[in-house]
Amino acid sequence: MKRTYLHTLPVRMWHWLNVLCFVVLIVTGVQIRYRGIMNLMSFQTAVDVHNFVGFSLIGLFLFWAAYYMASGNMKVYIPDLNIKRFVESSWKQAKYYGYGIFRGEPNPHHATLDHKFNPMQQVAYFGIMFFLMPLLIATGILLWDLDRFAAFIDVIGGIKAVSATHLLVAICFAAFLFVHVYLTTLGRTPLEHIKAMFTGYEEEPEHGR
Repeated sequence: MKRTYLHTLPVRMWHWLNVLCFVVLIVTGVQIRYRGIMNLMSFQTAVDVHNFVGFSLIGLFLFWAAYYMASGNMKVYIPDLNIKRFVESSWKQAKYYGYGIFRGEPNPHHATLDHKFNPMQQVAYFGIMFFLMPLLIATGILLWDLDRFAAFIDVIGGIKAVSATHLLVAICFAAFLFVHVYLTTLGRTPLEHIKAMFTGYEEEPEHGR
């Protein structure tokens, strides 16, 4: 078997702490917005936990940005700027996900530390890390202190617009978690990719998957 080192220790730690933060934020967020549906804790406790974990998530996001910029490996998130090559590789990956995987065909993308994500993953992660995450953080900060940011909130459409945007982005992240978990099961074994996020290594036959 060929072992490929894909996930450094800082990335693995960031990943699992990020997962924990999102799960707690989703649970407390549901309780805050829909008090009658979930009653795991008091409303004020849910708000306090949501705020604390929200700021923890901001810290993790800043750590992610600093780490990837310092390592010079932010390029793993950037889609190929060669349109023809990007479309071709995306089509190959889409065909693999659409039916090739069910026929036992090899994955057209072979991940390395400097080229971890296939083109479809790059588009998804680029949108998440460079658009949705900043939007979630920005709206979350505005909702955290309505009095302090009241004037700015009014300029961008009011509290309903900010709250609706925060909720919509949160729903996108919740949906992504389910898709992400499903995609982790598409390795040679259902737990192969999950195991790699603990060990840092993925394994594949020398002749390819």
